[in-house]
Amino acid sequence: MKIAILGAGNLGLSIARGLITNNSITKLYLTRRNVKSIATWGEYANTLVTDDNKKAVQESDIIILAVQPRQLGKLLSEIKELLHDNHVLISTITGYSIAKMEEVVGKDVYIIRSMPNTAISVGKSMTCLCTNEKGKDRLPVAEAIFNGLGTSIVIEEQHMRAATVICASGIAFWMRLIRATTQGGVQLGFDAEEAMKMSMYTAMGAASLLIETGAHPEEEIDKVTTPRGCTIEGLNEMEHQGLSSSLIQGIVASFKKINEIAQN
Repeated sequence: MKIAILGAGNLGLSIARGLITNNSITKLYLTRRNVKSIATWGEYANTLVTDDNKKAVQESDIIILAVQPRQLGKLLSEIKELLHDNHVLISTITGYSIAKMEEVVGKDVYIIRSMPNTAISVGKSMTCLCTNEKGKDRLPVAEAIFNGLGTSIVIEEQHMRAATVICASGIAFWMRLIRATTQGGVQLGFDAEEAMKMSMYTAMGAASLLIETGAHPEEEIDKVTTPRGCTIEGLNEMEHQGLSSSLIQGIVASFKKINEIAQN
């Protein structure tokens, strides 16, 4: 696949790293206004770094848009005359609707919105996808890309803001939980490195159990809680202190904020 990532910032480079690691490209263009900051990426095979968005579009079939939301309208205007029947536009941009994109490039363009997270750089992203009517025909292309970089799910566009909170912001939420577990381990006597390793791999194991067995979290909780045991004692204290409630409130607060951003 010939892919261009327009806007090689943190997310764009995370996607690039995943594509390169998985050998998912025949040619990869990375664009940025300040190319010096990403110059070393040109050392990867079949990867070119440029500040020329038009050249990147002309030489590619799949265009991944990863600029800031305020820059997207101008970028689409810049490249719209270069788009042809083989081009697929994949936007990673929060809060920028398909309808707004169609206002610039038209409805006769394959448009797919994606919401990956930064775990895409290690092939573990949870990526949500939606498309315009035309883009449904190229949805398998996007699924192939993002399933190679983790897992993807197709949702309605009206849920993309919520997906941003659960999946993209969710990375930070889970990081904070891992950090807190690590701090607890240090308080119990482990050094920070030991506690971090135990926390990370326990979190990974918990998620893997649910993914591979299809079990509900409460089923797995029941397997490690015994009457008057230490696990139920800890869980109940966490709930008394508002663990579940605070997580839900944080998710809702993030959702309210993303709606405010989109409205402004």
